[in-house]
Amino acid sequence: MMRRLASLKFAAVLCAFFAIAACSSNDKSGDEVGNAEPAKPGSERDFIVNVGDRIFFPTDITTLSDAAKETLRRQAAWLKLYPSVKIQIEGHADERGTREYNIGLSARRGSTTKAFLVSQGIEPGRISTIAYGKERPVALCDAESCWSQNRRAVTLITSGAAS
Repeated sequence: MMRRLASLKFAAVLCAFFAIAACSSNDKSGDEVGNAEPAKPGSERDFIVNVGDRIFFPTDITTLSDAAKETLRRQAAWLKLYPSVKIQIEGHADERGTREYNIGLSARRGSTTKAFLVSQGIEPGRISTIAYGKERPVALCDAESCWSQNRRAVTLITSGAAS
């Protein structure tokens, strides 16, 4: 009986170890693990990896957080280095609310994002916006952990980036 109990304890510890190991994150990019070439300066990959292509919003909010402003300042600095690059800002919302409400909300998020970049010296003609509302979620579940990922503005390079 004691031997069986010890075996069960060992099995439980082993299961817990594997469960924790499976949940651990190994989100290193190819640049960090050394198995891919570094992002070429001025490329879309450079923008995504080294600058950041998205910002997030709280529920029903279109104002920018300090973290969002910092990301957008990095975007503006990068765009100033590469003046031929044009971008599109996608506004998104989570799945709650009507389609019409979320389209309007995501349009305001895109406009707010564009206005901030313009305030940082980026020519308005280089920036277009589009509102997707809740139509293009990146996370699917009925919980805040997913909704918070979907309330975002994403900056996409549409032309002029190095290839």
